[in-house]
Amino acid sequence: MSPMRSRLIMASTAGFALALSAPVLAQALANHNTNAPVDVEADRIEVQDRADRAIFSGNVRVRQSDLTMNAARLTVAYANQRGSGVDIERLDAAGGVTVRSPSETARGQFAIYDLNRRQITMVGGVVLEQGANVVRGGRLVIDLDSGRAIVDGSAAGRAPGTVSSGTGGRVTGRFSVPQRKNP
Repeated sequence: MSPMRSRLIMASTAGFALALSAPVLAQALANHNTNAPVDVEADRIEVQDRADRAIFSGNVRVRQSDLTMNAARLTVAYANQRGSGVDIERLDAAGGVTVRSPSETARGQFAIYDLNRRQITMVGGVVLEQGANVVRGGRLVIDLDSGRAIVDGSAAGRAPGTVSSGTGGRVTGRFSVPQRKNP
């Protein structure tokens, strides 16, 4: 096979792999138990009861089932159920956010976990990793019901003229390939 044809096949295969990569990388999250309790630990907590929120700061760690989130700061929005406690509705994390499942790791500057919609959105130099496979972009949206993940090149979701740091406003990826022994 000619070197040019080989490069064309590799380029088209890489483009196809990039188009399919985000859903494949986040598929394990489709089995995440979004009904499990949410545990939060941090160096400090400030409860703003009249505003129905709590702010955690310093080495924040959130755990729900086998999903963990680490950040410098976390705002928890909740609904105060008269007489039966509170229901967490949303987690807003900031400062070097990392979200981990057993098989994937996602990093970004900010993350929103909307518990009602069962969706995690990350923005700011997003990196999604599964083993040796890596996808980079400006925004990552993970649907925890389906396990579907969408990566946009810009944090605004492909808004014209918006550039995300490190990717030039485009999604990039690097994927492992089966290794063959040379004849």
